Amino acid sequence: MWGQDKPEAKRDGEGEAQVPEATVQANEGIGDIIAFVGKGVEFKGTISYSGTVRIDGYLDGEIHTDGVLLIGDEAVIQAKVTAGTIVCKGKVTGDIAAKERVKLRAPAVFNGSMKTPALSMEDGVLFNGGLEMTQSLRESSSAPTLHSVGTMSEPNIKRAS
Repeated sequence: MWGQDKPEAKRDGEGEAQVPEATVQANEGIGDIIAFVGKGVEFKGTISYSGTVRIDGYLDGEIHTDGVLLIGDEAVIQAKVTAGTIVCKGKVTGDIAAKERVKLRAPAVFNGSMKTPALSMEDGVLFNGGLEMTQSLRESSSAPTLHSVGTMSEPNIKRAS
């Protein structure tokens, strides 16, 4: 972004490109980052977006999205956060509600309450607060409807007399 060099893919002896591990971990198979709050940047207010946003600076306020929020290891966030997926390596103080999942990666520090259908947490993460595990929207909307089923009658069996 803005003059930053992208890591080059290295080729092994057989000509296959190998992507640096840091790039894989940062993106985790997630689409392109549409916005970036860099290290040293302070933001106060509300952010609403679609897509993927990465925060490495300081944010005080609210974040609302159905997309992905990536929180870098030097980020400090004091906010109410609602998102589809949250991947955190920084410090978060506040309430989090994720529709799909939360991934806490070391050295993350979380202080507050969290509501999510799926949580993964690495060794070295500090979690201080409450956790409510919920059903995801996909699971609850596709729940099967129960119907009553009639009883089956025994087939006619002729008995020997």
